[in-house]
Amino acid sequence: MWYKPDKNILGFQLCYKSGTHEKALTWLKDKGYSHDRIDDGEGKILTYKMTPILVPDGTFDKEQLLAIFKKEIGEIDPELKNLVYQKISEYPKQE
Repeated sequence: MWYKPDKNILGFQLCYKSGTHEKALTWLKDKGYSHDRIDDGEGKILTYKMTPILVPDGTFDKEQLLAIFKKEIGEIDPELKNLVYQKISEYPKQE
């Protein structure tokens, strides 16, 4: 969660694994949504691991993420849980 100085929520980023790739759903109050894959910086032989970065990932399965979220969320503030669940649910339909 990201907060403004006045303690209001600015946005959040939820990282999760889908198949063999880790992904991140980001929501910012003033910018909306982005969905990215996390490039872990691995994969080059005989080099040091690079810093993980977010790269565009157009595929997003809202229902899968809602199921993962419900199953894995654990004990957090109910208001935060409800906000994140609501924002996942409101993710714009992809065509």
